[in-house]
Amino acid sequence: MEQRFITLGEFIIKKQEHFPYSSGELSRLMNSIRLASKIVAQKVNQAGLVDITGAFGSENIQGEEQQKLDVFANDVFIQTLINREIVCGIASEENDEFITISGPNNCNSNKYVLLMDPLDGSSNIDVNVSVGTIFSVYRRISEVGTPVTQADFLQKGINQVAAGYVIYGSSTMLVYTTGNGVNGFTLDPSLGTFFLSHPDMKISEDGAIFSVNEGNFNQFEQGVKDYVAFCKDDTSKKPYSSRYIGSLVADVHRNILKGGIYMYPGTISKPNGKLRLLYECNPFAMIIEQAGGKATDGHQRILEIEPTELHQRVPIFCGSKNMVDKLESFL
Repeated sequence: MEQRFITLGEFIIKKQEHFPYSSGELSRLMNSIRLASKIVAQKVNQAGLVDITGAFGSENIQGEEQQKLDVFANDVFIQTLINREIVCGIASEENDEFITISGPNNCNSNKYVLLMDPLDGSSNIDVNVSVGTIFSVYRRISEVGTPVTQADFLQKGINQVAAGYVIYGSSTMLVYTTGNGVNGFTLDPSLGTFFLSHPDMKISEDGAIFSVNEGNFNQFEQGVKDYVAFCKDDTSKKPYSSRYIGSLVADVHRNILKGGIYMYPGTISKPNGKLRLLYECNPFAMIIEQAGGKATDGHQRILEIEPTELHQRVPIFCGSKNMVDKLESFL
């Protein structure tokens, strides 16, 4: 079978042996994510035609105004996972607390929990900018057969057994890793099927793109300011290009494919940055590292950070290894 005709389902089955403790859970879990992402993609593509853009009228636990698509995507992913009784617990950026799933068939016996940002960048949806879903999977540490506990979700990123994202843009792509490389699948909307389009994705060791919100420049620590100045003024070669979309999934996806560094440092007003460790930083750190890159908070490896709360924020610098190393030399 030619590589371009390998479907996501076929690929998962073929690679099933790489999933720790596997007895079919990965296939069922990824099938749930695949289905939910297709439903969300269809709704995203209707933006402007149906009443799905704009604010929902409430705030999430972080005090951020929820968009209608935030709520829709969150409901779709949660309900799809619950219906298939594949995980024993879910934590979402949009929910105050984690969700325990028991169900009629005792989902407490399931081994995995899922954490997610159901629709990253949703405030950009009404201006037709790419948005995405980010997800992370852990093996529970509480006793199987009992309800999940917060400790099941507050695990270091190195314990992730799978991580991935879906980007809803000019095409819909699902990118994921189970710790054996990164692979990308593009949705063929005419067939409703994801096909392997980006096998064994690698990020180059060097890049020429730096992505940071320079509107916060005056609030950055001096080392970050110095690195940004270096990116602009390096006279040893052509200066780097600044590319910042403001949609995390879109910015990091581009840098994986083209090489570069993504930065969301702490600021004077927000010393811990903006991005959530469990829902955004850990899954992207795993993907970046599996693609050959590096992810740090400026002082330690993202995947080694000990979580203390569900909605914990941390600074993040991730991307091409040599660019991240150079950034660290300024800190």
